[in-house]
Amino acid sequence: MDVHLREVDADDRDAVERYAAVDNAVRALSPWVHPTTPYRVEMMLRNGWDGEPGRHFLVQAAGEDVGIASVDTTEYDNLDLAWVNAAIHPEHRRRGLGTAAFDSVVEVARGMGRTKLGTDSWDDEPGRSFAAARGWDLKSTAINRRQHLGELEPGRADRLYDEALAHVGEYELERIEGRSPADLLEPLAVATAAINDAPLDDLDIEDEVFTGDRVAAYENAQLASGFRLYRIIARHRGTGEIAGLTVATVDTERPAQGHQHDTSVVRAHRGHRLGLWLKADMMRWLAETEPRLETIDTWNAESNDHMIGVNERLGYRVMARGLEFQRRI
Repeated sequence: MDVHLREVDADDRDAVERYAAVDNAVRALSPWVHPTTPYRVEMMLRNGWDGEPGRHFLVQAAGEDVGIASVDTTEYDNLDLAWVNAAIHPEHRRRGLGTAAFDSVVEVARGMGRTKLGTDSWDDEPGRSFAAARGWDLKSTAINRRQHLGELEPGRADRLYDEALAHVGEYELERIEGRSPADLLEPLAVATAAINDAPLDDLDIEDEVFTGDRVAAYENAQLASGFRLYRIIARHRGTGEIAGLTVATVDTERPAQGHQHDTSVVRAHRGHRLGLWLKADMMRWLAETEPRLETIDTWNAESNDHMIGVNERLGYRVMARGLEFQRRI
C-alpha cells in the first residue's frame, strides 16, 4: 500500500492532535513511556531541543493516519547526519506500511543532503529484525532510567551530598533557575562540551560544537516549551572556572514529570566526585521547589559505567534498553 507523508505544522491544531493520538497509541505498547499531549507535540514542533525543530509527519495511507515519522538534524555540527524514525499505529501493522514509511522518511533526509543516518528502537526482536533487514548496523545501546522519588528513603540526597562534599576540595556550587546570565554563556559552552567525552560506543558522530549562542538557544527553547529549567554549576574557587554542571527540567503542564539533561565535568577537574555532588544537590533543590515532582528520567550509554554508577546511587532504576543504529545512503 502506498503511503504519504504529511508534514505537521505547529499552527495546524487538528494535525497536532492527530499526531499526538497516533504517538500515544504507539507509546502504549511500551507502558513505562509517559504519554504525550497535543501541547507537548506543538512545543516540539515550535522549539525542538535547542531551537532547531525537526520535521515531523503524519504517515497516511488511503487517506487515513496510520503512523508518524520524523527527521532531526542540526546546523551546529555533524552536517551530514540525520536521525530518522517512523512508527506505525498498532492497528495498522503487518501490512508493509512501516517499510514504506521508513523508505519515505529516508528520502526526505536524502533530499536535505544528509547521507549518514541514525535511527533507534527499544531493545526487542521487531526493532532488531527491522533494522537488520534494511541494512542498519547496531552501533550503541542506551538505558532509560527513572527516579521514583516517593520510593527513595528520606535523606538520601543529603547523605550523598555530604559524602561528596568531603572530597570536593576547592569547589563551590551555584544554582541558576531559568536563563543563565549573559556573561556565563561562553564559559557554560566550554563546560558543556565536556559531554563529548561520554562514551559513544561505535556511533559515527563528530563532537558536538557548543557556543554561548547555542547554550542560550537551548535555554530559550526549553523555557518557551513550558519547562522550568534548573542548572547547577561547580566552580573552582581558585580560578573561577566552571568545572562541571548539571541541568534538569520540570514539565509545567505535568509537574509530576522531570527530566535530567546534561551532566558534565571538565576533564581537568575530574576525580573530586563533582558529578555526584552536583546531582545530589539537584535532588535537594528540586525537593524544595517542585513539591509535585514524582519521577525524573535520564538516559546514558550502557557503557558509561561512571555515570551509571552515580545514577544508581541516586536511586535511578532501569526502565528499558534502547538500541541505536546507523547506515549511509
